[in-house]
Amino acid sequence: MLSLHLLKPPIFAGARSTRAPANTAAPRACLSVDVRAADQSKPGVAVGSQEVMEAEGRVLVGTYKRPPVVLYSGKGCKLYDPEGREYLDLYSGIAVNALGHGDPDWIRAVTEQARTLTHVSNAYYSIPQVELAKRLVACSFADRVFFSNSGTEANEAAIKFARKFQRFSFPEKKEPATEFISFTNSFHGRTMGAIALTSKEHYRSPFEPVMPGVTFLEYGDIQAATKLIHSGKIAAVFLEPLQGEGGILSATKEFLQSLRGACDDSGSLLVFDEVQCGLGRTGYLWAHEAYGVFPDIMTLAKPLAGGLPIGAVLVTEKVAASIKYGEHGSTFAGGPLICNAALSVLNKISKTEFLSSVSNKGQYFKELLTKKLGKNPHVREVRGSGLIVGVELDVSASPLVDACRNLGLLIITAGKGNVLRLVPPLIISKQELEHAAEVLLECLPVLDGSN
Repeated sequence: MLSLHLLKPPIFAGARSTRAPANTAAPRACLSVDVRAADQSKPGVAVGSQEVMEAEGRVLVGTYKRPPVVLYSGKGCKLYDPEGREYLDLYSGIAVNALGHGDPDWIRAVTEQARTLTHVSNAYYSIPQVELAKRLVACSFADRVFFSNSGTEANEAAIKFARKFQRFSFPEKKEPATEFISFTNSFHGRTMGAIALTSKEHYRSPFEPVMPGVTFLEYGDIQAATKLIHSGKIAAVFLEPLQGEGGILSATKEFLQSLRGACDDSGSLLVFDEVQCGLGRTGYLWAHEAYGVFPDIMTLAKPLAGGLPIGAVLVTEKVAASIKYGEHGSTFAGGPLICNAALSVLNKISKTEFLSSVSNKGQYFKELLTKKLGKNPHVREVRGSGLIVGVELDVSASPLVDACRNLGLLIITAGKGNVLRLVPPLIISKQELEHAAEVLLECLPVLDGSN
């Protein structure tokens, strides 16, 4: 059994408080988990969790409803707060830390590049940017790459590229196609174009009017999608081959094939958003590879630089040919430091044995969760691919998330708040997955209002 160390809080000079918030239960030992004293060789932290949370409330814009946990350091699949409490990380910074925390190759790539060159802007050439683009092209359908700083920026670029492609490719049209199709349960980002493609109304409504011309269709509705694509008004179809925020929902091969065929017939572009499901998360390097259906544009972000901000838009030559100098750009995107970090991540994840391990561990985890949790009346389904796993409940998952956190397990929700989203670092061990399943099992009674 994996040990969960609830470490003794060190005494910090100058810290006003090291106590946990009064309304939050401290993590406790569960099952046969050890509770051991703090490693006194670890350096002390000069500020406590309560002090950090109080300061955050004074100086940051209140856009995040955070749980009462301050994360200070991490190693592998473990995270620690300033008081030394240890947490098992099954959310990976929302599917970002694919190599966990403190990967030695990633640290080496970052530190060596930081000593060499960090930033030059896109006014000049830089070697890591070109090398990363070469690697992405070599291991994907794409011919060219545009770099951004995040997933939502990548999707904004894809929107612009799709509209420019239509004008460039069909100059004879008096009114080129400018509209988009997106789908139910989709999430494509929070900037004004990407949010217009995001189906959840509560993300869009405070900022309306958002970009017009988006039609939301039922995810998987072949007939409705092909009919609208053939109208000639659609510049591009955006979708996630496996929806993360939407509830860990996978497309079918038939659905993706029908979209590909309809786009080919009409001249619309097919855009796969693999910001969350791409780069090894499903056990394939790219999620769409499982279906044998390939897009015109793919957007990437979350895990690509191992925790540093990056986005990427991978495109075919026909799309790239429509974009001219000055029509899009970014000051920070594709900087040497970020790209060198991303190269270390891509080189490790793209190895066949690494991807096989993700697939095997994911299947093992799903079977384990089905065995341990499947008989509970609140558990509707365990689903997913590789190490993006969802557990759908018939009630809100929030009490279970809170209970797991109090026992040292970090997870998040998806869907309508009734799906547990389990997206651990791809390096997680089977022992750690077993421990996570045991904690989930022990915490299930909270769904009935039990302690």
